[in-house]
Amino acid sequence: MIAYIKGKLEVKTKDYIIIDVNGIGYKIFMSDTSINELDKGKEVKIYTYMRVREDDISLYGFLNNEELVTFELLISVGGIGAKSAISILSNITPSKFALAVITNDINTLKKLPGIGAKTAQRIILELKDKMKTDNAIETEDTTIKTAIKLDNKANDAIEALCVLGYTRKDVETVLGKIDTQTLTVEEIIKQCLKYLGR
Repeated sequence: MIAYIKGKLEVKTKDYIIIDVNGIGYKIFMSDTSINELDKGKEVKIYTYMRVREDDISLYGFLNNEELVTFELLISVGGIGAKSAISILSNITPSKFALAVITNDINTLKKLPGIGAKTAQRIILELKDKMKTDNAIETEDTTIKTAIKLDNKANDAIEALCVLGYTRKDVETVLGKIDTQTLTVEEIIKQCLKYLGR
């Protein structure tokens, strides 16, 4: 498995980029949003997911770990392939997607390309369960739990960040540095990501 590729961005198209690494060009499929943030001719570091099939080996690229985790969650849902997942990432940020999943926001998910009401319900059902399984082992740190009085917004932010691969303990620690009362859930998530080293 190739974890990331670092090199000079030689080609930039609507659907993919080509990175030159010591004379070898790697073709990497990415979301429109991510491609637009890259500058041709500059050195870039792209996190990657390699999909291997009988008739095809493809690389999918991401600017950060949150995008990669969201992609992996999406392709774990029945009926959503790699190209569909990339298309979805072109239309929603990882934090908004995670928030939609944990708040059962079917309307937001239905607006994504190729996602109808039934698929939106399946995404929520499968990913919420997966999130609970992935975060089943919770640490009982009483100092953190007593120091932070968690409201609904903070809880939603914690669950969304857990979907993105962060541990509950790390997120709760960061929340202690943020005034959650005056912020929306999405703003809380953005602030947490800054501290978590996005």
